[in-house]
Amino acid sequence: MNTCATASRALAEPLMGTAATARTWLLLEQPGPWGAKALTQSRLDPALGRALEEAAAPHGVRVALIRRPGRHADVPGAPRRTAFLAHTAPGRSWVRRTVLAGSPAPLLGLDFARLGSGDHEGADWEPYEGEPLALVCTNGKRDRCCALTGRPLAAELAASGSGDIWEVTHIGGHRFSPTLLVLPYGYAYGRATAPGVKEILDAAAGGRIVTDGCRGRSVWDRPGQAADLAVRARTGETRAGALTVTGTDPVLPGDDGEAHAWDVRVAHTDGRNWRVRISAAPTPESATSVASCGAAPGVPAPLHIDSVTGTAG
Repeated sequence: MNTCATASRALAEPLMGTAATARTWLLLEQPGPWGAKALTQSRLDPALGRALEEAAAPHGVRVALIRRPGRHADVPGAPRRTAFLAHTAPGRSWVRRTVLAGSPAPLLGLDFARLGSGDHEGADWEPYEGEPLALVCTNGKRDRCCALTGRPLAAELAASGSGDIWEVTHIGGHRFSPTLLVLPYGYAYGRATAPGVKEILDAAAGGRIVTDGCRGRSVWDRPGQAADLAVRARTGETRAGALTVTGTDPVLPGDDGEAHAWDVRVAHTDGRNWRVRISAAPTPESATSVASCGAAPGVPAPLHIDSVTGTAG
């Protein structure tokens, strides 16, 4: 079958620097079917879904729906729902959890500005102390690849007892299906396999990162994601909290007025620092690839590591 994911694999499209950007995630359990725009096309009140997204997005908080793997009957009603808040910045990553017995409308009372900055004191939720959260995108109404590859992966992981497994509505990058987001650290992965996810979750449980198949850490923008992974590749550093992107400086823009290269500064907790030159260059593959099934050809130019320069701390 010719899908966006099979085309991306055939073109060997790079994964680096393609993760969705979010400092903080709000995940709300919503059983039953999901539409393409799940926050307004599910059993969740569409007005509430729209209001949550509008309140959260300006503060770097991304809202998504989750559900347990398995059959998803269209059952009306107001079930008890689990909700998670997760902040993904290095050195201060956290996950909080609550259970909502009725309408999730009280979520609109969250202080999204504080949550986006990493401050959870305004949310009276319990600390989540379970296994790392593994979120597999399975929303076939948004892209069929997520159903064809994501649902079997989520089911296999759940059956194997690997981690705390949830299906999620959208974490970007359909063409890299099956896609995975791991919390609390916010690293996203593409073309995931069950053995690979087990390795990723085992590492995350120990506060470490697997870089194979990694798209980037959601707290950073695209150049920052690429720079983080480049320094990890250079140094072999796997500790989740060891590296921080401290700044991104656009290089002189191209003829279209947009930046096509960046100098990204990365700092280590031990005092070392690096400057990583990142460039985005269109390729024949990016011109012929598609972002999702049915979309017109053309995806963002892949990122390239031009140089990694280290300095003493």
